[in-house]
Formats: sequence, C-alpha cells, structure tokens
Amino acid sequence: MKRSLAVLVILSVLLVAPIWGQTSGGERTVEESYLQESLETMIIREQAYADSKDMKLVALQYIRQAIDEGRMNPEIGKALQYLAAETSMVVTRAAGVGRVLNNYPDVRREACLLLGEFKTPEAKDTLLRVSLSDNEPMVIAAALRSLGRIGINDNDDVTQAIAFIVNRFDILMPDNSLAFDSLVALEMLADAQGGLKDPSAIRAIMRISDGSYIAPVRQKARDLLLKLRRMDAAGGSSSGK
Repeated sequence: MKRSLAVLVILSVLLVAPIWGQTSGGERTVEESYLQESLETMIIREQAYADSKDMKLVALQYIRQAIDEGRMNPEIGKALQYLAAETSMVVTRAAGVGRVLNNYPDVRREACLLLGEFKTPEAKDTLLRVSLSDNEPMVIAAALRSLGRIGINDNDDVTQAIAFIVNRFDILMPDNSLAFDSLVALEMLADAQGGLKDPSAIRAIMRISDGSYIAPVRQKARDLLLKLRRMDAAGGSSSGK
C-alpha cells in the first residue's frame, strides 16, 4: 500500500510539472526531457509489476498515452510483455478451498493489444506464447490480432499457431470473436507477405467458413478465401511476365 501511494504521489508531481513549464513560457532542455521520460518509464514499470489490478490498469493507460505521443522505448515494451503474460502464469488459491483463480484477463487483453504497436521480434514471441498458453478466448483473440499487426511470420510459425488455435476451439467450444480475430490476423499477415502459403492456415479459414459460427464470421472467412485466391493469381501473373 505504501509503495502504491508513493507512486501515485510521484505521478501527481509529473502531471503538474509539464503544465507549470508550459504556463511559465519555458521550454524543456534535452536533459529535462530525458529525466521526464526516465521517470515516466520508471513509474510505468513500478505500476506494471505491482500486485494491484488498479495499478496495472493505470500502467496500461500511461503506456497508451506514451505510444500515442511517440514515446515508445524497449523498457515500456518489456513492461507490456510482462503484463501480457505474467498474470496468466500466477496461481492464486482461494483460502481453504484450493481453487485456482484466473487473474486479470482484461489486463492481459489490453497489454496484448498494445504490444501490437511494438513491431519487434520480442513482442511477437511474447504474443505467440500467450496465444498458445492462455485460457481466455478474449486474451488469445487480442494476441492473434496483434500478431497480425506485427506481420512477422518466420517459417510460418504464426500462421501455424493460428491454425492450431482455430482447430482447437472449433472442436472444444467455437468462439465467434476468436474466430473473427483469427481471420483478421491471417488477412493482415497475407497483406504483409503478399499472400498465404501455409496449407494449415488455408484449412483453418475453410473450417471457419463452414463451421458453427454466426453468418458474418463465416462470410468473413469466405471473403478472405476469395481475396487469397486473387492475390495468388496476381502473383502468378506477375511472375510469368
């Protein structure tokens, strides 16, 4: 509790300082800007690693602001990687019962979405692990969408993971949102690569197009199959010239 209060006090100071600087007409020096950014990163890290869910949510708000204002850095990326995966690995037992509780899926989901802004191999690897290990469909869907946004698909590892997830949930419990985000991710990867060559990904799309999903999801799959055929035909025509 004391640690959380201390962080909130520092946050208040940082929020007031830029306003004072602007109203006094002064401009920050390079050193002052560096100090401000370092303090921001330190506070985000402290909030992300705190036990409190509220502190983690505040960290995500400040990370979103930093991303929107172009202040992305590797340390913020590491904090996001922790938030995306950490709570899915923490085991909390209810007193006297021994029941395993699932901690903060909404935190993990938001962290996964924000990680898509960090188009790095480290972000991609974290999202891939989360997509295969988390048990919440909304978290997995967010991880897949961000994997598509990042666009890295070395040796078809991402498309194969998406196909595996689609097949697993299609058998156990079809989820419309997860299926739709899987299609969105595959489409973004196709756009980044000029098409999809992974047979498992094509089969997964076909499975959704004829699966137990709502009509818009099935139509999205059919539209994607048509788009992929056109991309493949266009690629074949250009290579034949």
